[in-house]
Amino acid sequence: MLSDIEIAQQNKMEHITEIGEKLGIEPEYLELYGDYKAKVKFEKIRQIENNPLGKLILVTAITPTPAGEGKTTTTVGLGDALSLLGKKAMIALREPSLGPCFGIKGGAAGGGYSQVVPMEDINLHFTGDIHAVTSANNLLAAMVDNHLQQGNPLGLDPRRVSFRRCVDMNDRALRDIIIGLGGVLEGVPRESGFDISVASEVMAIFSLSKNIEDLKARLGEIIVGESYDKRFVRAKELKAAGSMSALLKDALKPNLVQTLEKTPAFVHGGPFANIAHGCNSVLATNTGLRLVDYLVTESGFGADLGAEKFFDIKCRKANLVPNAVVLVATIRALKMHGYADKKDLKTPNPKAVEKGLENLITHIENLKKFGVSTVVAINHFTSDTDDEIKLIQDASQSCGVRAIVTKGWAEGGRGVIPLAEEVISLCEDTPKFHCLYEDSLPLKEKVEKIVTEIYRAKTVVWQETALKKMERYTQDGYGNLPVCVAKTQNSITHDKNVVGAPKGYDVPVRDVKLSAGAGFMVAYAGDIMTMPGLPKVPAAEAIDVNSDGVISGLF
Repeated sequence: MLSDIEIAQQNKMEHITEIGEKLGIEPEYLELYGDYKAKVKFEKIRQIENNPLGKLILVTAITPTPAGEGKTTTTVGLGDALSLLGKKAMIALREPSLGPCFGIKGGAAGGGYSQVVPMEDINLHFTGDIHAVTSANNLLAAMVDNHLQQGNPLGLDPRRVSFRRCVDMNDRALRDIIIGLGGVLEGVPRESGFDISVASEVMAIFSLSKNIEDLKARLGEIIVGESYDKRFVRAKELKAAGSMSALLKDALKPNLVQTLEKTPAFVHGGPFANIAHGCNSVLATNTGLRLVDYLVTESGFGADLGAEKFFDIKCRKANLVPNAVVLVATIRALKMHGYADKKDLKTPNPKAVEKGLENLITHIENLKKFGVSTVVAINHFTSDTDDEIKLIQDASQSCGVRAIVTKGWAEGGRGVIPLAEEVISLCEDTPKFHCLYEDSLPLKEKVEKIVTEIYRAKTVVWQETALKKMERYTQDGYGNLPVCVAKTQNSITHDKNVVGAPKGYDVPVRDVKLSAGAGFMVAYAGDIMTMPGLPKVPAAEAIDVNSDGVISGLF
């Protein structure tokens, strides 16, 4: 059996200008990065801005487990299946972070015969967008410390500088550091740290910006810290927004690639869903919707994280209306939510599947709260049994949705056609989408609504400092912002060790942070960290390259 990377390397890609032609993008509107990658120029984006909108389909999933759910594989397969049915379709994905690629999760280009290519490029440096985000972020950080060194005319309190540096790698040693050591000429000593680039506010801004003007305005609103008289100090006061935008101007153009079956794909923007809002860029989504009849996109991790943030942050900010949602589940993952041992996932175990269905049902019920038509995709594995499949179908039917077996990994688009047909049918209904909460709801109540209605907790246990910060944010005019809850992706709760879908527990929120440029408030639940660490055996140990430059071990 071929590995994912071997399947990708054996595929013969079309020149990227041919992929552009399928979308009506002429070669002169593409900036080529070799033969198989390109960025779409802003001139083309402005040219089509009044085109009618296509249908927007979101792919999300049950709570992730080490067994995997195959959300990206399903997204790619669905795009290919829609194309096989004669529909003008494309997909829109996030750019993979190097941290997970070299850590434990691996890449994010799909799998088997449902992949975006060139897989190695997409999973590694790609077109350099995340590097540009890192550089823009660290430019601002350098300007903050330079301001402190050069007389500090804004009166910025070094003890209250909140803006941190970032790097696109899992590196726990950088979580908390002391900078400015070495004497008077080396800067002002203070505590600081690094976040992973895809969890930074700059990445969130990059992914939510509609154009360069919007990007520049948002960057200027980044709060870098507080002055000695407790006033928020912003990036625009340091005159940093222009130079940061200059570093990001090319990165902001959507990246065009293709699937193994030559369906066009945008891969652009990469905010983490457990810390940030977890969706591909607004610019790529809006552009795609004006180029095709069906745009399939995905949100990160489970529906409690990625889908909720897609609806309450991205759709709210970009005035997007999704037409259908695909909720991906696997029998293997449901067994783990039913307390089966990871070593026994290939053994038929209907009882474990039945117990694990509480996680699936909770996500179905949650998605209904947004008014979007939903279908369950059972991502098929050879160890699945008919009895186990029927359990999922019956449980889904009891919730008023269909559950359809998909075989995108083994068969590509052909194995996802039944799902595509159901999605087309769902898209014929008039959208009834709405967000979970109104803008006017107080920040504290927004967090509590997500925690109680989506995570099914009893209450939020607040740290007093978090409550005081929210009062300050509201007094300063930020009370109408949406909220982004940062928590573990491994559980519907705040505790990474809890499987299934428990109810009636308490969720501790230890801190909140205002991301004024991105336009939301982050609430940190449990022990979630903004800089991951590498596992005991990182995926990096298996990745190699031969003398011809061919990469192996990437998955």
